[in-house]
Amino acid sequence: MKVTYKLEIFEGPLDLLLHLIDKNEIDIYNIPIKEITDQYMEYVHAMQELELDVTSEFLVMAATLLSIKSKMLLPKPPVIEFDYEDDYMDEDFDPRAELVQKLIEYRKYKAIADTLREKELDRSLIYTREPEDLTPFQPTVPQNPVEGLDIADLLLAFRRTLRKMVTRNAVAKIQRDEISVKDRMKQVVELLDQRGGKLLFSKLLDGEQTKDDIIVTFLALLELMKVKQIECYQHRLFDDIVIQKREGANADGFWGDEISY
Repeated sequence: MKVTYKLEIFEGPLDLLLHLIDKNEIDIYNIPIKEITDQYMEYVHAMQELELDVTSEFLVMAATLLSIKSKMLLPKPPVIEFDYEDDYMDEDFDPRAELVQKLIEYRKYKAIADTLREKELDRSLIYTREPEDLTPFQPTVPQNPVEGLDIADLLLAFRRTLRKMVTRNAVAKIQRDEISVKDRMKQVVELLDQRGGKLLFSKLLDGEQTKDDIIVTFLALLELMKVKQIECYQHRLFDDIVIQKREGANADGFWGDEISY
């Protein structure tokens, strides 16, 4: 079984030439074309012997080097002068100039590519995260409470305050509606008659009654118990007090003068 290995070391013929120039530490502006051509041809023959894929670009460069080498070996033609100043042969013409210019440009772009490759590697080591809402971390600027006001607005507010002070200093006398114990006793008896002679103590009080109303209600119950008009009891400890009208109780005649408060 035949195994074929394909080794792609250089990206193109210019890359190979730069490798040979750097390896031999040759000045790119003064290339010894014979030595470089021989080394280049040895590399091309080696690729052919190893059955590597030799592209047409390498063969074209080999032909170019051989052409330059032959031009370098040929004797220089005699200088021919013309009558006109611009029509003459340049005796300093170098057949390597075009190749040197290509190598310089290739080296420049290769250096840029290496720099970009390093930046790509550095960037690949950086991990980013999704943007977050940084609004809570923004500094809060307190709002000016008198922004947009002028002296006329302040004067108007001052006058309004003076008018409110005049009405605030007015004194009004409030007279409290009071109920006597005798009247409260009558109300309790009337409620008992309406409820069938039995009533819970909590029904006598609601959330709108004052402290004085509650005291008057207690005194009225005590007076009714004293004159034997009602009786109070509980089914259990701390249970609601049951107020019950006694049998045979007659309300006529118990509103004596002694109950005058």
